[in-house]
Amino acid sequence: MKRASSSPATRSWACLRRIWLPALVLCLTALPALAGPVEITDDLGRQVRLAAPAERIVALYGAFNEVLDGMGLAERIAARTQADELPASILDRPIIGTHMRPNVEMIVALKPDLVLQMGGRAEAAAPLRDLERFGLTTAFFEARSFAEFFSVLQRLGVLCGEPGRAATLEKSLRSRLEAVARAVDGDGQPTVLFEVRYPNLLAAGRGSMVDDVIRAAGGANAVPLEDKLARLSEEEVFRLDPDAYVLQRGPMNRNPAAPAERPNFEGLRAVRQGRVLLVNEQVFSRPGPRNVEAVETLARFLHPGRFQDGGKEGAKP
Repeated sequence: MKRASSSPATRSWACLRRIWLPALVLCLTALPALAGPVEITDDLGRQVRLAAPAERIVALYGAFNEVLDGMGLAERIAARTQADELPASILDRPIIGTHMRPNVEMIVALKPDLVLQMGGRAEAAAPLRDLERFGLTTAFFEARSFAEFFSVLQRLGVLCGEPGRAATLEKSLRSRLEAVARAVDGDGQPTVLFEVRYPNLLAAGRGSMVDDVIRAAGGANAVPLEDKLARLSEEEVFRLDPDAYVLQRGPMNRNPAAPAERPNFEGLRAVRQGRVLLVNEQVFSRPGPRNVEAVETLARFLHPGRFQDGGKEGAKP
């Protein structure tokens, strides 16, 4: 498959980005911890202001805990939801319900400085309204791309009074993404169909974090729709006939049958050629630091000749 050539303007922008972005991140890493009031604008357009950096934080979405741990701030996590097990140091924290159905009374009793929620579903903001009635400060974020995720990371760093720590984590994650980009450059863009759920097949569309993972790994999303999720018929899957078929296992796709064992799926090119990858839903579909791990895994699978392990690590189900 031919790789599309970039325009002079695109190449110039990429060159400028290589020059100023590392300098910007270096400046941010040198920022001291903040002690006074902190303020950001969340993704509902609200001003979120704290009299002092947050020391007791409740995240209704587990990836925030991974971000805090990556910044060396896991001790500030005051509770966890039922599904959250990372980092391991939070396993002894009180359980405050689920992402969409938190126990409001229990959270209020914990007296957090800040409650965090991630969008993705239309009803995700509803629990925050209940918490705000009790005077708690909340922040709502959305991340459907690495650019949006890094913005969330930066703002969380401000709310914690630790913009330098946030910048250090961002620099590390960006460095890994850039290493993958260098490795796969010029090796084509195999098309990827990412299965979110089966049966009643749902696939990741171009309005999802998964789409950015695919592109960062040197692939192209076979699904052309701009929606986060696309409902596909079997006929549409065969029309798309992707180079690689990736299916997740997790809460949305608990026990997916191997595509080769499904009626008619053995006819797909990806299945015939053994280009099928089973992945962890939380690593690939949940916006957070582990999306970089997802990129590394998928890149090895799509471009085995560009990695020393020959893609074997990524090809393991």
